[in-house]
Amino acid sequence: MKMSIKKGDFIEIEFVGRTYDNKIFDTNIKKEAEKLGRKIEEKTIICIGENMLLKAIDEFLIGKDLGRYNLQLTPEKAFGLRKKELIKIMPSSVFKNSQYKPQPGMLFTFDNLIGKIISVSGGRVIVDFNNPLAGKNISYELNVKSIVKDENEKIKALMRYFFKREFPFVVENKKLIIESEKNYIDFIQLFKEAFKRILNLDLEIKEK
Repeated sequence: MKMSIKKGDFIEIEFVGRTYDNKIFDTNIKKEAEKLGRKIEEKTIICIGENMLLKAIDEFLIGKDLGRYNLQLTPEKAFGLRKKELIKIMPSSVFKNSQYKPQPGMLFTFDNLIGKIISVSGGRVIVDFNNPLAGKNISYELNVKSIVKDENEKIKALMRYFFKREFPFVVENKKLIIESEKNYIDFIQLFKEAFKRILNLDLEIKEK
């Protein structure tokens, strides 16, 4: 029986993202991920409509059946166009507290943005804060393996996406009760509305 995907569905998906010169930049397939020096431990489950991969992938999959697809994306639908205003000239003094001396090609994080150093000269550092894939056409090979119905699997998938880890939990009377260390509680609270909107569960947090 065919199962068409709709907004709000949770799906198990495999994917390979490639640039148009056939270089893989992202994947959750173990064999391919190892080539990028990444370790894949969990299957990937996403909620359609929550942009957990790319918005364009969600939009493409709505109405589709399970199976394999190839999606071609222009920069506007992928990681955006390159913007001149995201290339900044910064004084080298910004890096004085860093353990590394700024060098061309080096990546660093500044105000939650990832920048790539383009050049270093005369006390000035030119940094490009554009996404490395900005301005590039890309493609995704997608394999939608299943539509996930199990509530516990959905909760675990959201935890991995929001928190990058899983917490012990139970569901009682439409309430999701998460057990957490004290230092995580305020952070988890930030996602109360998301759990309510996506799973229609009220979130309660208990200190471990």
